[in-house]
Amino acid sequence: MSEQGETPRKKRTTYSQQFKVDAVKLVVEGNRAVNDVARNLGISPETLRLWKNTYERENGIVGRAFPGKGNLSPEEEELRRVKRERDQAIEERDILKKALAFFSRTEK
Repeated sequence: MSEQGETPRKKRTTYSQQFKVDAVKLVVEGNRAVNDVARNLGISPETLRLWKNTYERENGIVGRAFPGKGNLSPEEEELRRVKRERDQAIEERDILKKALAFFSRTEK
């Protein structure tokens, strides 16, 4: 049971890639208002505006606009890979610094 005064958390709704594309196309290709389409589909107008902006920013390339749950765009995946390599290089450098300091102390 929840304590008094707490509000139950609402489960986050997820939508399929096809649903998002169809919703955006109703606005873009169907020349319909975002608010009308959102109301008919039972989603927030702000959510639909976000999907529309994302779709337009990616020039209608569905896989890039809506890559799917847990999937990253190619640019984001590349950035993640480069950051991982950078972190590994920094860790290796720090180990070498410590080894150099250790061996330079013992030789004196």
